[in-house]
Amino acid sequence: MDERKAIESLGFSLPSPPYLIGMFLFGVIGFAAYRYGKTTSRPALLWLGVVLMLYPYVVSETWLLYVVGCALCGCIYWLRDWHTRHG
Repeated sequence: MDERKAIESLGFSLPSPPYLIGMFLFGVIGFAAYRYGKTTSRPALLWLGVVLMLYPYVVSETWLLYVVGCALCGCIYWLRDWHTRHG
């Protein structure tokens, strides 16, 4: 526990477990969207995947991580579904 206090005394704070889980979850979904966009030649899905993988490094609040992540996942789902309907 002394290491954690030493890190916090330097001005750093460690992320909470829910934040780490969200970061991992949205990173995996983003990688899958990136691969799917790359293999199907859909640049919008490719770039949404990249954004989904990288945005947790900018967002510091856990609730905001999940709100933005769910919104981006919704965009990916909508675009994937839109391409299958309008093809």
